Amino acid sequence: MTQTDAKKSTWLTKSLAFIERVGNKLPDPLTLFFLLSLAVIVISAIAAGLNVSVVHPGNGKTISAVSLLTPDSIRKIFTDAVKNFAEFPPLATVLVAMLGVGVAESTGLLSAALREMVLISPAKLICPFVVLAGVIANLAADAGYVVLVPLGAVIFLAFNRHPLAGLAAAFAGVSGGFSANLLINSLDPLLAGLSQSAAQLINPQYEVNATANYYFMVVSTVLITLIGWFITEKIIEPRLGIYQGNLDSPMEQLTAKERKGLRWAGYSLLAFAGLILVMLLPPQGILRHPETFTIIPSPFIDGIVLIIALIFFIPGVVYGKVAGTITNDKDVAKAMGDSMASMGYYIALAFMAAQFIAYFSWSNLGVIMAVNGANFIKATGFTGLPLLLTFIVVSAFINLFLGSASAKWAIMAPVFVPMFMLIGYSPELVQTAYRIGDSTTNIITPLMPYFPVVVAFGQRYDKNLGIGTLISLMLPYSVAFFLGWAILFTIWFFLGLPLGPGALMRI
Repeated sequence: MTQTDAKKSTWLTKSLAFIERVGNKLPDPLTLFFLLSLAVIVISAIAAGLNVSVVHPGNGKTISAVSLLTPDSIRKIFTDAVKNFAEFPPLATVLVAMLGVGVAESTGLLSAALREMVLISPAKLICPFVVLAGVIANLAADAGYVVLVPLGAVIFLAFNRHPLAGLAAAFAGVSGGFSANLLINSLDPLLAGLSQSAAQLINPQYEVNATANYYFMVVSTVLITLIGWFITEKIIEPRLGIYQGNLDSPMEQLTAKERKGLRWAGYSLLAFAGLILVMLLPPQGILRHPETFTIIPSPFIDGIVLIIALIFFIPGVVYGKVAGTITNDKDVAKAMGDSMASMGYYIALAFMAAQFIAYFSWSNLGVIMAVNGANFIKATGFTGLPLLLTFIVVSAFINLFLGSASAKWAIMAPVFVPMFMLIGYSPELVQTAYRIGDSTTNIITPLMPYFPVVVAFGQRYDKNLGIGTLISLMLPYSVAFFLGWAILFTIWFFLGLPLGPGALMRI
């Protein structure tokens, strides 16, 4: 390492350590969400008293700040607390998926499979495998957060590498690479529909297809995988150092029973996959949309969390029965119960996070911040590529406060799609720029609903891991993804390449 490289490394290490120290001075995540909830209540009252409002760009209606200190709002805080918790989107996703994963872990299936993978896989390719799997996992909607992120830590641990590095690599792929993939996912038609509605304000005949960004997404998958690989091995792992926890991952050869169990678990997985395909592939398959017979959207996409749980549950039970780690249904029930017990902290955290997010929504503060951020970019006076790059920056900033990709785009599309169309740029191009910004800051905002989930998973390996530690771990990914994606977007822009089938940059 040269002296210059050493100075850069020292500067980066000190910067990340500072971020970690500052972040970890924050209270426990549960306490933090409680304090943030109180802050929203107070700020909402102040904003409402000052008559803070914005005009919704989509429907022209005025959106005003709503005080949560009025009698009606206070009553709502009490009466809707259980509803907020029950309807908190990540809660059911996490718990349902963990039922299946818990069985696979308890019966020894995951351990045996990982040991076999360790024995036959080249260690140097484990990191890019984890990042790539994370990117592809967004096909399964939010299930990637609760399946692949903890699995990344387990895989790294099995290779005698720091589990938090594996967790970070998987989280970077799942969340930071949310707008990259090799296949079309459920978000594509949703965003395309919003882009089309906005485009038709200028051209009533304009259509935006779900494949509008497909070519760019495929290349982005390779880019994110390579960047995630580099950041993990060159920055994250060296900074984490040697893991001080239990590294006694069993590396001995599998026993005959374990190999037989793995074999039959594989057969059961193939049988289940075949059953799903039988219901999905025929033109009028049961798991296709009952009216349009499409796959996206469809009951298959809507039921992907249960499908993933069964992907772990069925082979887990079969493995346990063949390998002798379970004997009856009581063992299976205990494994499921144990998996829920391990999620106790997260359930408590989810209750408080659900209240905070509900208060933020009721107060209209999130929408007001998003609209004002969108209005800011209009006032910059930039044109061409600088304007598009500024739009990416603003999208990334707004994502720190309003996590839902579709909710943000519903607000921003009616402003920016027509504006860019009037200067000759296509809705597909604007949507691509938006998706870059929307993805890159997912992994550094505690307001992202699954952020507490990742904190909870990380605390399995470092009980002192806090929000600051996780943000400092993920910040290098966020910066690198942003720069890499911005460079790719710039090259794509200057070469005038199609973004997807029939999707050009200019109109």
